[in-house]
Amino acid sequence: MTGPFTFVASDAAVLALQAGVVAAPRLAPGLGSLQRLSGRGWALVPLGSIVVVIFAIRYVSDTAVGLTYLALVAVPPLAAGALGWAMRGARPIAATGAIALFALAWAVPKTLAGQAAAALLSALSCVTLGVLLGAVTPARWLKVGIVLMAAADTWLIVSDLLQRPNATLNAARPPGGLPQLQSELFGSVTLGYGDLFVAALLGAVLARERSRQRLAALFTFVLAAVFDLLFLAVAELPATVPVALALVAEEAWNARGVRRRPGGAGTGLALAPDTGPAQPPGADPAPAPGADPVPVPGGSSAAPRRWRRVGGTPPPAT
Repeated sequence: MTGPFTFVASDAAVLALQAGVVAAPRLAPGLGSLQRLSGRGWALVPLGSIVVVIFAIRYVSDTAVGLTYLALVAVPPLAAGALGWAMRGARPIAATGAIALFALAWAVPKTLAGQAAAALLSALSCVTLGVLLGAVTPARWLKVGIVLMAAADTWLIVSDLLQRPNATLNAARPPGGLPQLQSELFGSVTLGYGDLFVAALLGAVLARERSRQRLAALFTFVLAAVFDLLFLAVAELPATVPVALALVAEEAWNARGVRRRPGGAGTGLALAPDTGPAQPPGADPAPAPGADPVPVPGGSSAAPRRWRRVGGTPPPAT
């Protein structure tokens, strides 16, 4: 089946996947061990993941092939990590589902079932990466990183610097008919790995509050659907932008709710307290700034402490 309906159906499925990635991350157990690695510098990872990769593909030969093999090796275990640990509803036994998804993506790569399996593997791997990065990056700074990534994505597309490297990356294929996991093709829509990665970062930064995370996922889907109407005029769009807009919309909605709450002080988007990296379940909350030390037994005190391309299968590798 071809034509506008095929694109609409494919695009709707991809949008639902991106929104689902926002809703998936949780405060996974065992994250406390990563606190010693936390710092603001991690907020540059989202920006680097798109700018460094694009320019490396443009100017360093075989970068696309290397990324293809990296994705082939790294994505399946990261997806298993999401199913067994990082996502909401995770169970250790569920990690074996990554094997079935990989097998399906390898067996029937040109069918919608195979494409869906490969896209789901990539999405799940992004959930694990988002949870890990969210554990070592202060929340405020990770939000800044999301916005910077979307701004860079937009600049690269507008300046026509993204299209050729992205086509090269899409064309790179591993041998033996193994699945392409460095980008996601479903029907007539291609979604970059970074478009799912940024969605996972948004979910990770809001994982502490389930209601806010769900709202952000809804905003992502709605804003992306409206944003994609621009496909009527252009052939490619930065699919990171709706995620960044969803972050801004959710922050504004939350600040509005705080101002309306009896006795609540209004909080602006830029003035939200920096709570630091997400705390694992069961960890003692850090006291508010200026609070007295918390007494502990023994008399001591604890110190306060898309790019999305239209048009079907990417060109074959030469």
